Amino acid sequence: MAYRLERINKEIKRELSNLIQSELKDPRISEMVSITKVKTTNDFRYAKVFVSIYGDKNRQAENMKGLESASAFLRKELGKKIRLRYTPELIFEIDDSIDYGMHIDSILKDIKKSEKEDES
Repeated sequence: MAYRLERINKEIKRELSNLIQSELKDPRISEMVSITKVKTTNDFRYAKVFVSIYGDKNRQAENMKGLESASAFLRKELGKKIRLRYTPELIFEIDDSIDYGMHIDSILKDIKKSEKEDES
């Protein structure tokens, strides 16, 4: 079951990425939106879609509004492309792991810089 769920998550991620880039015409959704991960519940009723959006917080909020308003369309199109008993309801969330990684990286650089200054 876990293998099937993982396979379906990858398929949903791939199809949603294609749909967002090629089918959505909403001006609120920029081309800098990428799906980083999909987590589907065991009963396939809900899929949490993690998206990475390049830009400031206002731009991210606009993109999320656009994605949420397009979720019914995306779900319908996803149902046509992936044959499941239930097409999962899409729940979009911002994935800030890239920002978090950049923050950790800058902290590590600051630590190295301060260590070099202490040695001199």
